[in-house]
Amino acid sequence: MDRISLLHSDEYLLILVKPSGLLAVPGRTEPDCLAARAQAQFPDALVVHRLDMATSGLIAMGRGAEAQRSLSMAFAERRVHKRYVAVVDGHLEAPLGGWGEIALPLRCDWPNRPRQMVDHALGKPSLTRWRVLAHEDGATRVELEPVTGRSHQLRVHLAALGHPILGDELYAPPAVLARAPRLLLHAAALALPHPGDGTVRRFADPAPF
Repeated sequence: MDRISLLHSDEYLLILVKPSGLLAVPGRTEPDCLAARAQAQFPDALVVHRLDMATSGLIAMGRGAEAQRSLSMAFAERRVHKRYVAVVDGHLEAPLGGWGEIALPLRCDWPNRPRQMVDHALGKPSLTRWRVLAHEDGATRVELEPVTGRSHQLRVHLAALGHPILGDELYAPPAVLARAPRLLLHAAALALPHPGDGTVRRFADPAPF
């Protein structure tokens, strides 16, 4: 089994960097995943949250049930703050004040699972904050903050904005999909209350694209 990319470890907490293309947790027919690799080295490591298979970046795991419970509660109470970096299609104008918001309700597109969709009648409230980092060749590098944590939220919100993420197999048209060898979405920053002492710890990993 491949080694893990470990950014931080102590008796309560692991911070790992998941590569694009690796499952965060076991799939129906694929046992290899970041959680299994971490548990091979740290048998008490327990899953707290996930990233899409195509997304890379920071993932926290709790060491032991008490640490997992503390971190899970922090996620549920929105005391964990995540920032992502993405490259999207087209020239996205920077909003006044620096940060923009996408507030579109989301639900599963059941006939086309695992796709999600915007549904103003039945969708769950979903909010993404975003700002422009740079304009590139026919694309825009953005920083994203998911205020809510719906499945595929960032990917669906940006596609609904008319600027799908490059390399997105689910939500980008073929021409945009072909512009990148992978989904250009990376969980680059994570701030959370440490399960041992409650102090806020901040971790960062630059986007590999």
